Amino acid sequence: MRSFTSARDWERFHDPKSLVLALVGEAGELAAEFQWLPADEAADLVSQEPRRTAVSDELADVLLYLVRLADVLEIDLRAAAEAKLVKNAEKHPAR
Repeated sequence: MRSFTSARDWERFHDPKSLVLALVGEAGELAAEFQWLPADEAADLVSQEPRRTAVSDELADVLLYLVRLADVLEIDLRAAAEAKLVKNAEKHPAR
């Protein structure tokens, strides 16, 4: 993502605030793919084209903005996710 951004001279647009807003926008586009689907049929409906590709594209957009934001903020996403899982396990122990 860093190389992709640099090759296009987009660093100047990738301040944390702008990246968060872009991330939220992409999450909204992902939500729109599910908005009117019946909850009990959503997984089946999303497994069918063309919706599957649309959802896949939106998930990728969310992931890419998240990765770019973490890069700009110098946050190791893997370490943060692992630490959060530990916190969640302590807060919500398995039964």
